[in-house]
Amino acid sequence: MTIPEIIDQIHELILEDRRISAKSIAEQLGISRERVGPIIRKDFNMRKLSAKWVPKCLNAHQKHQWCQSSEQILDFFRRDPYHFLSRLVTMDETWLYHYVPETKQQSMEWRHSGSPRPKIPECKNPLEKFSSRFFWDQGGILHIYYLPKSQTINAEHYSSLLVQLRDISKEKRRRKFTKGVLFLHDNTPAHRALAT
Repeated sequence: MTIPEIIDQIHELILEDRRISAKSIAEQLGISRERVGPIIRKDFNMRKLSAKWVPKCLNAHQKHQWCQSSEQILDFFRRDPYHFLSRLVTMDETWLYHYVPETKQQSMEWRHSGSPRPKIPECKNPLEKFSSRFFWDQGGILHIYYLPKSQTINAEHYSSLLVQLRDISKEKRRRKFTKGVLFLHDNTPAHRALAT
């Protein structure tokens, strides 16, 4: 086999599977491991990078919605900057995953110099997952609610959760909300429902 043929085959193997190891390439082509590395680095200008974990990848529409919401919050802050944070209560929903993570070594891929690092947007194959809601204000966490398995959040369930939050807030933050509470939550159907 000529050197140009070896180079072409190495390139094909990498394009088929960017996570392939140099050792595996050497074994498949019947060449030494020491020959594979320089070809990848010098001929293809590639190196192996581990993936960067990010919590979620938003699409353009979701990013636009977040920008609009942020502008509305900023406008509200400008109207009452001295009391805004003391009155604000917010929440977030998230899935908590129990899983065995992929190691950095397992996530490595061949990339050209200057190529962005690969990303892993979410956990793969969790052993278990459950939903939780976190409510907080500037003083810290007010309430954490773990949704029982096999239950879903609907308007009725979310409304009862807000009643619990009101009672907890009165107990934990007495005399703090004399001007009323500004409650910020995301735009899911249960949150927008008339009952809520």
